[in-house]
This record gives sequence, structure tokens and C-alpha cells, in this order.
Amino acid sequence: MKKPFPTEYPAGSFFAKYIDLVDTENVIDLLRQQQAMVESLYKNLTVVQQDYRYAEGKWSPKEMLGHMIDTERIFVYRALCIARGEQQSLPGFDENVYVDNANFSAQSQQQLVTHYGFVRQSTLALAESLAEEAQQRIGTANGSPLSARAFFSILAGHERHHLNILAERYGLK
Repeated sequence: MKKPFPTEYPAGSFFAKYIDLVDTENVIDLLRQQQAMVESLYKNLTVVQQDYRYAEGKWSPKEMLGHMIDTERIFVYRALCIARGEQQSLPGFDENVYVDNANFSAQSQQQLVTHYGFVRQSTLALAESLAEEAQQRIGTANGSPLSARAFFSILAGHERHHLNILAERYGLK
């Protein structure tokens, strides 16, 4: 799956900043590489690292992984809806409310890593199944016109964004 053309998402939008973080044309390969990176990183975190917060009100690495799982589900649901021709506008979501209500801290690190792997495998299966025509189909999500395939690049960019935060703010690589 290729990155979306600029006509498949609004320039300068919230979504565009994530697409801009994708530096390859093969988004499926990038998602596979990111899965290996995320699973390796999280499997090696100590208990102290899992729950550390670099500032008050910031998410811990466990909460960040939970957020990435939730966000992947939402972005891929949007991609599915648009690929299948949904004409209804898909709603946005408040990621902070989702994290606050998820209780990720009560889940073990292994549970979250396993959950992440299942979600990613489902994402890859859908991405690989979409015909070019379905990938390029445009719908509306969070008030913006986007193609189905834009969401796979948004997902990859979103994950890169959080991996960058883990490296820069938490010292985790």
C-alpha cells in the first residue's frame, strides 16, 4: 500500500502532520517494522519504566501503548468504513477521555503487548485485502475528507510520533 496522494487528505490538517512522518512509500512494510520495534521496546521495559511519567498529567509508557492500541482500532475502523463506501461522517474522539477510562495501569505489560500484536495483525490483514479502488475511496472523518489508505499512513505516523516521544522524553529506544 502506497502513501496517499495529497488530494486524499487535507493539507495542513491534524492528520497531515502524521502522514508527513511517514518516509516510505510502502506503508504495510513500515507497519510491520513498527510492530517489531514496539513489541521489542515494551517487552524489555522494567516495572519502573512502565509506569514512569516525565511530567504530571503525562501518560506513562503503558498508557501510551494502550492509547496506540485504541487509536489503531479507531483509525482502522475509519479506513474500513470509507473503503466500504460509508457516506456518513465518522466522529472524532477525545484520546484523553479514552485513556482515563481504560485503566491500562491495571493490565500487565504482557497483556498490552499481546493485545497490540493482535490489533496490528488485524490491521495488516485488512490493509492487504483492500483493492486499489477501495484504498482511494474518500469519506469524512472528524470533519475532514480522507481516503481509506490515508488512515494507514496516519496510523504509521501516529505510532512514529509516540515512538519519538518515548525516545526523547522517556529515554526509551
